[in-house]
Amino acid sequence: MNNKHQEVQNYYGKELSQTADLKTNACCTLSPPPQKIREALTLIHDEVIEKYYGCGLTIPNELEGLKILDLGSGSGRDCYIASKLVGQNGSVVGIDMTDEQLDVANKHIDYHTEAFGYSKSNVRFVKGNIESLDQLNLSPESFDLIISNCVINLATDKKKVLRDAYNLLKPGGEIYFSDVYCDRRIGQELQDDPVLWGECLSGALYWNDFLKFARSAGFTDPRSVSNQPITIDNEEIKAKLGDIQFFSVTYRLFKIDGLEEDCEDYGQALKYLGKIEGKPNGFDLDDHHYFPTGKVMPVCGNTYKMLKDTRFEKHFTFYGDFSTHYGIYEGCGGAMPFSLNETDGEASCC
Repeated sequence: MNNKHQEVQNYYGKELSQTADLKTNACCTLSPPPQKIREALTLIHDEVIEKYYGCGLTIPNELEGLKILDLGSGSGRDCYIASKLVGQNGSVVGIDMTDEQLDVANKHIDYHTEAFGYSKSNVRFVKGNIESLDQLNLSPESFDLIISNCVINLATDKKKVLRDAYNLLKPGGEIYFSDVYCDRRIGQELQDDPVLWGECLSGALYWNDFLKFARSAGFTDPRSVSNQPITIDNEEIKAKLGDIQFFSVTYRLFKIDGLEEDCEDYGQALKYLGKIEGKPNGFDLDDHHYFPTGKVMPVCGNTYKMLKDTRFEKHFTFYGDFSTHYGIYEGCGGAMPFSLNETDGEASCC
């Protein structure tokens, strides 16, 4: 185990005993969850909630019957919420490397099995480092969904975490996770500060580096679901960080063959049917794709595939195919890098 991993274990196993011990709000949820998650939270054991250190909402829609993996599951809060939402036929696996957190999570398995009215538990916790997912006897392409809440920033090899996550997902699966990002690359001196690292700050990725890492792992078109700035009220920490700006961002990364680096126009459209639980009036795929119920909406090829080649297919009517390409999709893609204006002077040929 490297020194950074030991520091993280100490910070979350010994330094912190409850959410209130955090020195910034970087590892705190910034917005209220939807109704179905609030209802599930009322059934979660108090100790599990007290040991929660997440930074966002990592529970997407349409979970019934899914197999879910939680990277850095901690005290098990998100695992138990997911356990309730996937139902008795679904399953959840939590991975964490901190004994104290795992002790809390494992202690309350029977409590939640009874609270959810299940005949047997559908959740289990495994000790392990999220940078070593390939060594934990997890079958390739065995999970429908991978979630993570303010943990990947604590990893020293973030590229490997994303590559391993990609390999564990079934085709059409996704990793849906919240984490901390920043507006520039962070210097080594700040990365070596154990408090800044433990508070999910100095391990944060520069947003553009994250996009490169995600694409290189196979997640061709990362989609931001929500983002909010992080405030730092601790004056000592604020002084160390200077002008660096931090953000809590939720991303969804789909494992889908054929996604393109740019949004391309194939003349396609789709209509949301309004049947996803809790979303009768419309569905948000990400922070710039909202589909009102019953309205036929034009989409790029990537968005078409993200809904047709995933668990969301049954909730949409699809129009068109990939037989004809009309160029870049101007609704969410880039512009053509050539001017259509005629140049001054005489034309020349080469």
